[in-house]
Amino acid sequence: MSQVLYRKYRPQKFSDVIGQDHIVKVLEGAIKLGNISHAYLFSGSRGTGKTSLARIFAREVGTSPDDLVEMDAASNRGIDDVRSIRDSVSSLPFRSQYKVYIIDEVHMLTKDAWNAFLKTLEEPPKHVIFILATTELEKVPDTVISRCQAFQFRQPNQAILKDFALAIAKKEGAKIDPEAAELVALLGDGSFRDTHGILEKIIIMHPPSLKLRGTIEITRSEVEAVTGAPKSELVREILRSLVEKNLEQGLKAIGKAVEANADMKLFSKLILERLRFLFLFRLKAGMEATIAEHVSEDDFNFLKDLASKAGPDLTADTLIKFIEAYESSGRTSIPELALELALTSSIK
Repeated sequence: MSQVLYRKYRPQKFSDVIGQDHIVKVLEGAIKLGNISHAYLFSGSRGTGKTSLARIFAREVGTSPDDLVEMDAASNRGIDDVRSIRDSVSSLPFRSQYKVYIIDEVHMLTKDAWNAFLKTLEEPPKHVIFILATTELEKVPDTVISRCQAFQFRQPNQAILKDFALAIAKKEGAKIDPEAAELVALLGDGSFRDTHGILEKIIIMHPPSLKLRGTIEITRSEVEAVTGAPKSELVREILRSLVEKNLEQGLKAIGKAVEANADMKLFSKLILERLRFLFLFRLKAGMEATIAEHVSEDDFNFLKDLASKAGPDLTADTLIKFIEAYESSGRTSIPELALELALTSSIK
C-alpha cells in the first residue's frame, strides 16, 4: 500500500516547515545557543504542523527514536497515564543527551492528570524536554502555560496552500490547473493535512500509469466532482443575480446547489470570496494584479465585466450580509436559509 501524502511529505527538517518562520527561527536560535527550555507548548488549529515540528526539534537536539516518547492525550488522558510519564522521566536516555516527550492534544488531560503532571513539568530532570501540543489552548490550565515556552502556530493562508497544492501535485506526477489548486486550497481550510487529503482523493482516481508518465492533469471541474464542491457556475449565477437584481435567478442557483447536496457553508465561502473580488473591481482600487493571482483568466474577465455593470448599491454592506450568511450556515435545520436571506436583503 502506498504511503498517504501527509506522511510521505511530512517535514523532516526546519527548512521544510512552511508558514511558521516565527517559530522555526526561535527554535533554531535556541539550539544554536544551547538555550533549550525544559517545556514547550505548541498551540494552533489542526494540520498546521505542530507534531511535525515537535519531531524535528527532537531530532535537532540529537534525540534518537529510542529516546522519543509520543503520547496522544485524547486516548491516554488519565492520572495513570501521567504517572507512567512521571515515573519514567527519572531514567536516563539510552543514547541521547535528551529524552523528549511529545504529548499531543494535551488539553484532553483530566483535572487529576494535570495535578499529577504539574510538579514534573515544573522541575523535570535536566535530560528531559516536554513538548505539549494542543488545538484548544483555552482548555490548558494557566498554571501549565506559565511553565512552558509557548508558541502559536499560524494557519496557512489560501495563497500558501495554493502553492503547496501545486508543489505536491508536481511531486506526484500531476499537473494541476491554478484554478483547481485554488479550490483545493480553499477546501483545505487552513490545514496542510486536509489539503494533502483532498489531493490524494483526486490523484488516486487516475491510473498509476499516468502518474508514472507524469501526464495526470487536474482541472477545477474534476476537483468539484471528486470533493462535491459547488460548481463555479452556480457562484457566478449568484453574483449575476446581485448585479442584475434578479432574485429569482439567485434563488434558483441556491436551489440547484441544494439539489446537488452541496455544503452550504462551503458554497457561502466560495460566493464570499468572489464577491470580495467583484467589490474590489467595482471600487477600482488598483487590486487587479492581486486578483489575477487568485483566479483563472476566465474568472478574472467575468468579474471585471460584471463589475462594470454593478451599481453603487454593491457596497460593503452586501459583503457583510454574506459574511453573516457564511457564519450562520449550518445553524438551522434549513442549511440554505442564511444564503437566501442574504440574497433577498441585498436585492431591493
